[in-house]
Amino acid sequence: MTDPRFFCSPAQIVLGPDLSLELPEGPGRHAARVLRLEAGDGLVLFDGQGGEYPARIERVTKDRVQVRIGAHRAVERESSLDLTLIQALQGGDKMDFTLQKAVELGVRRFQPVASRRSVVRLDGERAAKRLDHWQGVAVAACEQCGRNRIPQVLPVQALEQALAREAAEAAAPEAAAGGAQALRLVLLPEAAVPLTALPPPAGPVVFLVGAEGGLAPEESAAALAAGFTPVRLGPRILRTETAGLAAVAAMQALWGDFREE
Repeated sequence: MTDPRFFCSPAQIVLGPDLSLELPEGPGRHAARVLRLEAGDGLVLFDGQGGEYPARIERVTKDRVQVRIGAHRAVERESSLDLTLIQALQGGDKMDFTLQKAVELGVRRFQPVASRRSVVRLDGERAAKRLDHWQGVAVAACEQCGRNRIPQVLPVQALEQALAREAAEAAAPEAAAGGAQALRLVLLPEAAVPLTALPPPAGPVVFLVGAEGGLAPEESAAALAAGFTPVRLGPRILRTETAGLAAVAAMQALWGDFREE
């Protein structure tokens, strides 16, 4: 059984071997009350900036856990694919599930967008609270899957804003000068090209998935105008919480982590 992993912000981890620190309140409570760790048990700390620190518990007092930290280990478990998932807002807890699994599958950036067929509407304080919650979901997923870098969870945008940003980046001077252009894909059931027909990307991949009712026709047209290539995944129409994750897994099998070296 592997040692449990806990995220601590860079300011909370004192850099350097053989130093003692107290776990932050949240990780400390989880270690003491949920996992029931005791003095002498091992664990791993990471600060989201890369690498990790082995540690051993010195003392547990209620919710307070004192650990002795070891030397930094330059361990990386990031995907070779630089992948951004643009996901239309989903109802219920589907966004949590999609984000959690996307982190496990190696997505580096997660952009939630409000589309015309999204059943959830977020703005102002609600959007800020949901963003904080999603960031917590991403951290917990990294603790579970072994990633030492926290993916970006970007603030909710209107789909039109996200498409405008992608179009601007595609037209930027550095892109025109021959830099590695992002491969921008949109999942459409009527697309003629299967994902498997595409060549391996030379640069980042940006993948757009609609909400429960898919993208509205005008949104699909806007995505194509912004430089997105329509692709499909097999003969069946997938639910929104299935589609993005299936596509990311397929990309990892075709071009990334799942290939045999």
